[in-house]
Amino acid sequence: MTNDMPDPSPPPPRPKASRRIPFAVAALAVVAVIGYTAVSGLRRGPEGDPQCRPAVDLAHKLEPLIHGEVAALTLATTPLRLPDLAFANGDGAPKKLSDWHGRTVLLNLWATWCVPCRKEMPALDGLQTKLGGPDFQVVAVNIDTRDPDKPKTFLKDSHLEGLGYFSDPKAKVFQDLKQIGRALGMPTSVLVDGQGCEIGTIAGAADWASEDAIRLISAAKGAPGS
Repeated sequence: MTNDMPDPSPPPPRPKASRRIPFAVAALAVVAVIGYTAVSGLRRGPEGDPQCRPAVDLAHKLEPLIHGEVAALTLATTPLRLPDLAFANGDGAPKKLSDWHGRTVLLNLWATWCVPCRKEMPALDGLQTKLGGPDFQVVAVNIDTRDPDKPKTFLKDSHLEGLGYFSDPKAKVFQDLKQIGRALGMPTSVLVDGQGCEIGTIAGAADWASEDAIRLISAAKGAPGS
């Protein structure tokens, strides 16, 4: 038997539109703010730091020098600040890329298992010997994950005395650079200005002691703001 009797209780009052509209507007405003923040974050991401614009301008000025032994160097076209990479020096003390603030740096990642890396090391040592000083340094970070004495022995046996020894046995520096598209293989070198911004990157070995490289690095380290 169906109940055809009307519900004796009156229907609940509907909320007035005037109360719902402000809430809807507020909700949309929150969504808009969140969306704008997210988009702004993407625009200002690691490849859009406006403070790195001088490094891009410098890269443009260096373009005529990209030939010969350094022809494979890819110059920066978008402002990119590198992560503050962490590693250790020869005594095991922690170091960061920001420790070279104000100096132009050629950051190099190498390992003893990498044949091109081993061949490149004498040239890096020669570059450091020729141009290393208060305004420039080669920072070659070893990423051997086994036998920490092996890379030290290699440098000693090869009589590479100009380079300082830096290491990251967890190879996190490689992963950090890989995440921003600046480490595709070994060796990898990134030319960085004094503000920690990319000037150029090269995947593979180069003759850093050549006249082409000396002219390039001399111009880079002598630029204002580097």
